[in-house]
Amino acid sequence: MRLACGWAICISALLLCADGTAHANAKEFDASTITHHPRSIAYYQAYDQHLQNIGWKLARANADYCERTASSIGLQLQDVTTFSDPDLARQTLRLSGDFAVATSAQSSPAGADGSLWQSREITHLGTANLNDLTTTKGAKWDRLKRAHDLLDQLLESRDPISITFASGERTEIAPVRACAGRFELAADSDKLVATDERVLIGLKSKIFAYPEDMFASGVAHEFAHMVLGHTAWLDRNGRKSRHTRLTELEADRLMPWLLANAGYDPAAAIRFFEDYRPPSGGVLFVRGSHPRWRERVEAVATELHQVRALIEREGKADWRTHFRRGVDPDLELAKERR
Repeated sequence: MRLACGWAICISALLLCADGTAHANAKEFDASTITHHPRSIAYYQAYDQHLQNIGWKLARANADYCERTASSIGLQLQDVTTFSDPDLARQTLRLSGDFAVATSAQSSPAGADGSLWQSREITHLGTANLNDLTTTKGAKWDRLKRAHDLLDQLLESRDPISITFASGERTEIAPVRACAGRFELAADSDKLVATDERVLIGLKSKIFAYPEDMFASGVAHEFAHMVLGHTAWLDRNGRKSRHTRLTELEADRLMPWLLANAGYDPAAAIRFFEDYRPPSGGVLFVRGSHPRWRERVEAVATELHQVRALIEREGKADWRTHFRRGVDPDLELAKERR
């Protein structure tokens, strides 16, 4: 699984302030303590790091139950040629080449010991020199994508990945299995959305001000859509309001399972809805197609007893075996079968 950086795609003109890097691998994230300029690299990295930390915990802890998994080390790259002024980006990040660490998720193989801090310059993945990758005119993100594709190819072997830094130091990192997909930060959005391939969290969303377990709840809801394949289901069955409501309530009910496996209080999902209180539509959701927040709280509550019982008895909440689907996994409407 690649935890992919999406914030830079949404930024037209970053202020490349020489304000240092945002070492956001700390146990607690507090947005009020971020003093970097709100258009600087470090500002976005701090928020993205928090998202990747929580995304990794959810994806790794639930890997035994996801239908699609992949090898991962929890590493994101950044390429200065994607910025409007690459020379200024190199100067700001103190790079001699083009590639550096964007984030390394806390507790992941790449971030477990704090060795791969943000903005540390990388020259090689395996034997491949990243700086030898050519750029494509008019498609400046293509090279970064190919660098991540190279990383994915190396991960497929499940062998340790060799990473060489500009300092000459080389390290080998063994991958682990995680749920397939990626988590991306959208710089100019307040939305929380998902496809079957990615979770997109808007930097302007109020959930970044929440305690970690409530923040994880918001991410877990979108993660549930991804792992349950709701985009494909809606594509096959049509995006009628009643269909969307089925997928929303199913994602709500899976939230406490995902949270519990990642070590969070599953009841945090209830606190999330009680505080956010999304109506049937509005800022977070498409108008008219989603259940009201009280119904969503009730949906989460129906799962808590079973989740807690499984955690107490087995130390894990096997949702692949025990979770009652609300949407037919064969992509047929469960309600229409009755």
